[in-house]
Amino acid sequence: MKENSFQDKLQDESINLREQIDRYFKYWPWFLFSVIIALFFSFLYLRYTTPQYKAVATILVKDDRKGNFQSELSSFNDLGLMNIKNNVDNEVEVIKSRSILEKAIKKLNFNVSFFIEGRVKVQEFYDKNPIEVSFFDVKDNFYNIQQSFLIEYSSNQTFELKSSETKSLGIFKYGSIINLFNAKMVITKRPIIEKSEIETNFSIMMNINKLEQVVQSYRNRVSVVPLSKNSSVVELTLIDPVPQKAQDLLNSIIEIYNQDAIDDNNYISKNTQKFIDERLKFISEELGDVEKLGETFLKNNRLTDIQSNAESFIQNSNEFQQELIQTETQIKVVNSMIDYLKNAPKDAIIPNNIVSFDGSVSNTGDLINEYNSLVIQKNRNLTSATEKNLTVVNLNNKIIDMRLNIAENLNRLNTTLQIKRGDLEKQENLLSSKISSIPSQGREFKVIDRQQKIKETLYVYLLQKREEIGITLAVTAPNAKIIDTALVSNSPVSPNRSIIKIFALLAGLCIPFMVIFINDFLDTKVKSRRDIEKVVTIPYLGDIPSSETNDKIIEVHSRSSSAEAIRMIRTNLDFVLSTISDTKCKTIFVTSSIPKEGKTFVSVNLAATIALSSKKVLIIGLDVRNPKLNNYITVPSKGLTNYLAKNDQNINDYIVKIDNFEAFYALPSGVIPPNPVELLSSNKIHDLFDELKKEYDYIIVDTPPISLVTDTLLVAKNADAFIYVVRANFLDKRMLGFIQDLYQEKKLPNMSLVLNDTDLNKSYGYGYGYGYGYGYGYGYGVDKEKISWKDKFLFKKR
Repeated sequence: MKENSFQDKLQDESINLREQIDRYFKYWPWFLFSVIIALFFSFLYLRYTTPQYKAVATILVKDDRKGNFQSELSSFNDLGLMNIKNNVDNEVEVIKSRSILEKAIKKLNFNVSFFIEGRVKVQEFYDKNPIEVSFFDVKDNFYNIQQSFLIEYSSNQTFELKSSETKSLGIFKYGSIINLFNAKMVITKRPIIEKSEIETNFSIMMNINKLEQVVQSYRNRVSVVPLSKNSSVVELTLIDPVPQKAQDLLNSIIEIYNQDAIDDNNYISKNTQKFIDERLKFISEELGDVEKLGETFLKNNRLTDIQSNAESFIQNSNEFQQELIQTETQIKVVNSMIDYLKNAPKDAIIPNNIVSFDGSVSNTGDLINEYNSLVIQKNRNLTSATEKNLTVVNLNNKIIDMRLNIAENLNRLNTTLQIKRGDLEKQENLLSSKISSIPSQGREFKVIDRQQKIKETLYVYLLQKREEIGITLAVTAPNAKIIDTALVSNSPVSPNRSIIKIFALLAGLCIPFMVIFINDFLDTKVKSRRDIEKVVTIPYLGDIPSSETNDKIIEVHSRSSSAEAIRMIRTNLDFVLSTISDTKCKTIFVTSSIPKEGKTFVSVNLAATIALSSKKVLIIGLDVRNPKLNNYITVPSKGLTNYLAKNDQNINDYIVKIDNFEAFYALPSGVIPPNPVELLSSNKIHDLFDELKKEYDYIIVDTPPISLVTDTLLVAKNADAFIYVVRANFLDKRMLGFIQDLYQEKKLPNMSLVLNDTDLNKSYGYGYGYGYGYGYGYGYGVDKEKISWKDKFLFKKR
């Protein structure tokens, strides 16, 4: 039992799967057509879309924080001039900055582009451009105005220049100066151009674009990202329709970034070198004056060596003199820095490492380094911001506060040195009193000699610092090491031909699938026997396909699918009426839910089919409200209603014989009455059926639609069987519940179903004979020999 249930379940699942496959497979021409159209449009897209190429460059950024950049300049760190830290995240933002990109675009002249109209699309010229255009004496608005010119070949030595409105501006020689309102332009021929690259008679459109728009366009396409969190390797990528342009721009960005980094690193050193050079010039003059003064003093006093006369005293005071000289030197340097701090602009770089800081003011050097870093940071921000920018304002406030702190520290240091000098002078005065016996000439010469030594010491000190700064400037390395220069892929990254074709193929398959699915989802009409059997349990006689001919009554020798279906229904009807004796008349009522479902067609053709089997058949038009019998057979206007409305009438006066049939008779509906319910509910109609059953073998009754009026229910007890006609693609599935209720409540005796007007080319239910399906049932397909190739392709409903 369970095994049989499992097998039935498997069979149902296989039927459902086959049903779903057939539902879509029968539309295979539309799927094929959709795929062809989609592939055709994908070809057009690939043909007319400009391909995009990707250029990639890799650099190693110096990152002191991560310690993976081993600079060769580490041996110079003791000079204190290379202590500015950086990290990858900051440098990535610098590389992507607008200022770097703008410098690169200006350098490569990328705000000027050239185009030539090809056979299919407009192409941009770059490395294969037959001409070169240079601009000079450029005004400020040159980069802010959009301009277009057309350059057309005139001869080997000349060309014609036109405006964007194709207005001629004149014929010029190559290399001649062309005056524009905001610049001067020179157009020259490239020295090496292969003949195959461009035709001789060229016509090139030159666009001078706004610099801001060009920068923004490239900025949106340039990507700068670290390859990992644990390394300083940065990858630069750019996607552009011209491969060489993308490659050149990335290389230029790296070059400009390195140059800017070098300039930033050298900024402090150059300003310090300038300060030292100025001080050396001034001290050199003072030293020369002191030396001349000593020389004059010795000549005037005819002296050769005064020190030898007071050697013992001077030896005792050497220590104090040395300290006094060092103190004087420091005072001079500090005073020079104080003067420089007072006179220099508020954002000028302060020289560092030219004086030693110790004691309570040991942080003065650190303050100067931090102050110089803030000045550099402010200057960098001013390249892309204004003085009112919040960041710039904050930096200005920090610079002012730090400048005050530096000045205060220098003044405190100067005071300390002054006190120290006073103490040293007191000690020296004590020793001077001991050598009072030395001639005044000696004392005067000692003063001159001390001044000379102070100047010499300061001069040598500044020379040493200048050499150190010179070494720093000479060995300054770039901030980024190029690992891989920009390289462009051979194949375009966009559009991806494989993905586009695959997408077109999938779209070609999905579009008809979705259309069919949505159409089926929204369609609530009965389609096939399976739709009926999902709701109702009424015996199923069969389905009648759409008629292939215009014949309303099936002929004797007709082999159409409709004729075969009617014959099969007539055979199945014998099983339904098997309980009725063959000697008795069999009364068959035909009804439907709503009009236009084909009940009259089924009634007439069923009666005609039975009549062809030598049976005496009578068809009665009981649909007195909307008679349609006269649409199929020729009948008089008077009929059943006339008989029921009058007494003492002979029913045979209203019955007519159908032509071309031996025993086929018809009782038409007659005149449409005003009171059909009263007529059909009278006992006369029942007596009529009893009388007619004595004369005929079969009585086929065409009744009104049962969901609209009660006429059919009034006469239902006179029927031996009810054929309920459901029209495919017409009746709403929600009406099947009403039919099932009629069957369960047994309002219609011996009820069975017929599905009318099916199209087996679109059916995925059961089939047999001329149709196809699952090998059982009673449906018929269309005679394939009568279907043209157009109908097969379009699945035209017949």
